Amino acid sequence: MIQLYVVTSCVLLFLAVYRFIVYPAFLSPLAKVPSANFLASFSPAWILFRRWQGKENRSIFAAHQKCGPLVRLGPNELSVNSIEGLRTVYKGGFERHVWFERGFANYGIPNMVSTLQSKPHSERKRMMSNIYSKSTIQASTELREISREIIKNRFLPILQSVAAGGTHIDILELTTAYSMDFTTAYLLGAAKATNFLQDIKQRRRALHLYRCRKPYMFWGSELPTLAKAFGHIGVPVVPRSIEDATEEWENWFLTLCSDATQLGKEIPSGAMTYKQLAIGLEKFPFPGQPQDRVIASELLDHAIAGFETNGIVLTYATWELSQRPEMVKALREELLTLSPPLRFPMNESDEFPTPRSIDNLRLLDAVVQETLRLYPPSPGPQPRVTPATPSTILGYDNIPGNVRISSSSYSLHRNAEVYPEPEKWKPERWLEENKEVVDERYRLFWTFGSGGRMCIGSHFALQRKTTANLAV
Repeated sequence: MIQLYVVTSCVLLFLAVYRFIVYPAFLSPLAKVPSANFLASFSPAWILFRRWQGKENRSIFAAHQKCGPLVRLGPNELSVNSIEGLRTVYKGGFERHVWFERGFANYGIPNMVSTLQSKPHSERKRMMSNIYSKSTIQASTELREISREIIKNRFLPILQSVAAGGTHIDILELTTAYSMDFTTAYLLGAAKATNFLQDIKQRRRALHLYRCRKPYMFWGSELPTLAKAFGHIGVPVVPRSIEDATEEWENWFLTLCSDATQLGKEIPSGAMTYKQLAIGLEKFPFPGQPQDRVIASELLDHAIAGFETNGIVLTYATWELSQRPEMVKALREELLTLSPPLRFPMNESDEFPTPRSIDNLRLLDAVVQETLRLYPPSPGPQPRVTPATPSTILGYDNIPGNVRISSSSYSLHRNAEVYPEPEKWKPERWLEENKEVVDERYRLFWTFGSGGRMCIGSHFALQRKTTANLAV
């Protein structure tokens, strides 16, 4: 009996060593790919620890600098950092990783971003792609009125008051408030939108609810099973206060759009996104899901994507410009060419510059473009999974299915061959006369992703950013 026990134990130990060390480290097709760390070939501990520390982006970039355009981050995870790799992964039909489902569903209901499979994602995207197209954004009278109202009556008066009084202001909080007001006005109509620029108490409460959860998102997106196990034994890794904050945050937004979340009610005037989504859901309903929460889940995702990212970019742009008075002077001279001009204070009869006229401001566009390059608001990996049929990626054959693989704008935008002196903020790099050089920079520019799953609101995002920079 003892001999049988010893033999069985030895066999199990051998199988475990083979399965978890020998095969992934030496025999797996991924073993040929350079590893970011010696642990990466047989354990995800290294990359998980970096994510938990908040050092994922810098660590992956350093690994690419050392190992090349394809790097192994874990026994079943790769990172790619080249144009060719982007085409293979993001235009080659690789589906989204479950990371999106864990981290982006609201109210427990999937939305366009959290949908993993391409077909249901395409159905949802078709519902709303028209309202986020460049032609719609530029021709929208509603969006022009939103811009005029928020810039003229809220944003510029605050900036003028601060400048006149010689006081200080939290520019991140201010630009985030501007972005939420602008975004929710397009989603729900101006009458139903937030007024964070003027309602300081509501603004700070909402921002607290959103931001206090971020340090704990690692557990739900990367190790949800382990997080639940700790909770079951009375050692929660996510405090109850954070769960309460999530519930309050979601309920706040549900209340905000309550008048626009039942198809039987009159749709608020100017609620562009809601109108399109409501029409689309009549064709592609979500059986068994409350209709108000289906719509709220989608709209909340758009609001989050709009307000946080925009605030980050505007803050960095303001900081960089504050150190370059000559560039600020050149920007002001360029803005004087607008017709109609933007001035403050604005008279009631003054028209707001058209999106097309703002688009023609080359220096302003270069400032926005360079800020998005150096300080991408979503700099981290956008994970996909390899298809069941073995793939070839950057010359490495027989990559098996269900391998997590990703690229990140943080690493792509620091390619020194494409962007000389990549750590420096240089808007002039986008104004060079050599068209081939500039086109190459645009090809590697990845702030909004690429392929069929790239950010649907990229044109709307650029409109918000350029309008706010214009005002500043």
